[in-house]
Amino acid sequence: MTASNPLLDFTGLPRFAAIKAEHVAPAIELLLAECRARVEELTRPQAPATWAGFVAPMEDTNERLARAWGVVGHLHGVLDSPELRAAYNANQPRIVQYYTELGQNLILFEKYKALKASPEYAALTPAQRKIVDNEIRDFRLSGAELAPAMKQRFAAIAEELARLGTKFSENLLDATNAFSLHVGDAAKLAGIPEDVLETARAAADKDGKPGWKFSLQAPSYVPFMQYAAARDLREQMYRAYVTRASEFGKPELDNTPLITQILKLHHEAAQLLGYANHAEVSLVPKMAQTPRQVLDFLNDLAAKALPFARKDYAELGDFAAAELGIARLKAWDLAYASEKLRAARYAFSDQEVKQYFPEAKVMQGMFRVVETIFGVRILPDQAETWDPAVRFYRISDLQGNLVGRFYLDPYARDTKRGGAWMDEAISRRRLGARVQTPVAYLTCNFSAPVGGKPALFTHDEVLTLFHEFGHGLHHLLTRVDELGVSGLHGVEWDAVELPSQFMENFCWEWEVLAHMSAHVDSGDPLPRALYDKMLAAKNFQSGMQTVRQLEFSLFDMHLHYDFDVNGIKTPQQLLDEIRSRVAVAVPPEYNRFQNNFSHIFAGGYGAGYYSYKWAEVLSADAYSLFEENGVLDNRCGRRFCDEILAVGGSRPAIDSFKAFRGREPTVDALLRHSGMVSA
Repeated sequence: MTASNPLLDFTGLPRFAAIKAEHVAPAIELLLAECRARVEELTRPQAPATWAGFVAPMEDTNERLARAWGVVGHLHGVLDSPELRAAYNANQPRIVQYYTELGQNLILFEKYKALKASPEYAALTPAQRKIVDNEIRDFRLSGAELAPAMKQRFAAIAEELARLGTKFSENLLDATNAFSLHVGDAAKLAGIPEDVLETARAAADKDGKPGWKFSLQAPSYVPFMQYAAARDLREQMYRAYVTRASEFGKPELDNTPLITQILKLHHEAAQLLGYANHAEVSLVPKMAQTPRQVLDFLNDLAAKALPFARKDYAELGDFAAAELGIARLKAWDLAYASEKLRAARYAFSDQEVKQYFPEAKVMQGMFRVVETIFGVRILPDQAETWDPAVRFYRISDLQGNLVGRFYLDPYARDTKRGGAWMDEAISRRRLGARVQTPVAYLTCNFSAPVGGKPALFTHDEVLTLFHEFGHGLHHLLTRVDELGVSGLHGVEWDAVELPSQFMENFCWEWEVLAHMSAHVDSGDPLPRALYDKMLAAKNFQSGMQTVRQLEFSLFDMHLHYDFDVNGIKTPQQLLDEIRSRVAVAVPPEYNRFQNNFSHIFAGGYGAGYYSYKWAEVLSADAYSLFEENGVLDNRCGRRFCDEILAVGGSRPAIDSFKAFRGREPTVDALLRHSGMVSA
């Protein structure tokens, strides 16, 4: 069976070259049957309530299903096709139904409780005890204690939420791909960098059309908005971007009704569990304890950031009026005017910096940082991939022992959803005498090479790469042998961004950039003078950027906490109210940001978007120890690995932080790093 269906082959890495859409249904059907048979076996009275008696065998069976479905989900995100989408959508409800059944199985729940109450619990490893505790918590959050009719409704809600989240994401991808701007007159393209124009020209050629084609995918949209002098075209692109998947486009791609349905279902599910709202449910497994605590944290940060944000915005408006002839800034002017102001103030542009970051040199430099501070080696490796541009690497310790492997899928394409993310292909766990080493997917949406030159990264893209590799290292450098808490498993959601944001800090260090830059034409490293300008500009508009993130976080938390899902106020009106309090650049009325806020409606961040700022406090404070001891200090790196990366979710994140830093976290380092400290 494994030979004919590659999704059922668990002997090694996924066989991407062999996987087809028609493999999905048979594989999932067989694996679900296996899982249900195992559940039936383990819930019999004679199955002992011990780790070996039911926890370990249940983990074995569920892992096979998770690995197969993980491959399907990954391909749905990076290589979408009508056939694969249909297969994914047909099987997703079956997956959700199984996990809901599992989470509501009272007999299994009682076995976990019996194990915790037994003498064996004390003899388990700390990681195993943490798994038992997490399972008991999660059974309650899955509705295991509900009456039969309420269980049935809870299960139906879970299935519908999964369907709506997938539909939200698909609508956004399709709406992004539905728009393009064709420009035939070269005079209208003044200001746009040559490499961006080459890519646009190639895209038009592919369509059999003359001129240049620009899309709403980030590598095309972002530089267009930064550099295009034609204000009318910037407005056209901006309007298309911020109205994606809204009532202004194709009705079948409008996410507005999905948002309402998702919010109502989350609220209903929370009330079935005895909570007042979804935010309370969301915070049960997180570091933050109450929605009010999160809102106080966000509002306090907003109060500190707003004076800096208002100053940033006033300076931008004055510059635009005096130097660019833009009397009143509009939303489609912000990126353009900001880039011009930065170039004027600091005498450099993103485009100039980009020439020093060819892909191969950036990768080499990033690996050097990781190898130096964590004591590992990273080398190219071989594996089947889903696209010719995908690379594969291995990480080993200094003795040559395999630690983990990862795929890197760097470039944007029409079949790939936007953004950047890390996901797991295989997780670390002990299997008898051997250890199953972890494998990760690192996915970005950078510009592909064009015109015979290598791919060039902006400094922001370098930050993105380091960020996602930080997530990858959290998954790959774990030393926990129990699947349920190895890597990112069991890590509180508001701490999971700590390693990723921590890694971004290295992208501002001369000692790092000097070794990871080489001009695409001359091969010269980044000049110290240009680096000094970049550093001076590091906190350029950090006030504006901070309040924008706080706007999203406050919207998310209020939406899931004290917003009346059955009231007359709309999510748009709530967002407008929050903007009136914390935004300095208010977008036009037609802006439908919430319709493409996939993080909270399709990505698991509902009532959790605050995690980025929460974890940024932790990551900045953690990095400050490196600043005190040397940014590539191997002793600090080993300690960070030992106390944070290696332990995964085997203990509370705050305990891991305090073990590394020797104290509670403070916000001081974040404010200092962001330049939001009064002189």
